This record gives sequence, structure tokens and C-alpha cells, in this order.
Amino acid sequence: QVQLVESGGGLVQAGGSLRLACAASGRTISNYAMGWFRQAPGKEREFVARIGWSGGSTGYADSLKGRFTISRDNAKNTVYLQMNSLKPEDTAVYYCAADRSWLGVREGRVDYWGQGTQVTVSS
Repeated sequence: QVQLVESGGGLVQAGGSLRLACAASGRTISNYAMGWFRQAPGKEREFVARIGWSGGSTGYADSLKGRFTISRDNAKNTVYLQMNSLKPEDTAVYYCAADRSWLGVREGRVDYWGQGTQVTVSS
């Protein structure tokens, strides 16, 4: 079992930055592709970013390229999401996800989810 705990969310003004962290426990995440998803009120959960096992491969939602950066530190069993130039439409609960499948992480078909962290961007 893998437990995922997100942190770093909060309230930020438009144009600001936040760095989310997802700390894993139970197993090393070096065997898992990791991803971030988000869910805004009244909307379905959507893919944000994913990163491969060693961090050499990354992928992003097209609308977020250039503003968000995913990274991982397997020694710390932690994945990060750096979010810059935040917009009010980025307001959502952000979830961390882990799966052994690269495609599974992209499609949200994952074995493990975190509980989420709220990000609110004010205009």
C-alpha cells in the first residue's frame, strides 16, 4: 500500500505561485509513475501533470504547459508541483496519484490517490 499526503495548498493572488508537495509512505515511489489531478467545484477531475519513475519523462495538460512544473525526489519519496502565474481558474482541489502504469496515470486509472489539497486563486 502507498499512502499519499498532499500539502502546500492555500490562498494566493492571481499571478502568484505555489508549490505543492505529495509525500508518500508505505512503499518507495521509485516504482511508480506519479501524477497530479485537480477538481474544481462542479467539474470533473482533470489531469494536470505526470512524471515517470526516474523523473526523465514528464507530461502536462496542454493548457498548463509553461506555467506548471512537476518534479520528484525519490530519495525523499516526494513529488512536487510548482505552479506559477496562477489564475482564478486554477482554483481547485489538487490530488496526487500513483500507479505503475504511465498511461494509467495520464487517464486517472491509478491505484493510489491522496486526499487532496485546496488551492484558491483570488482575482
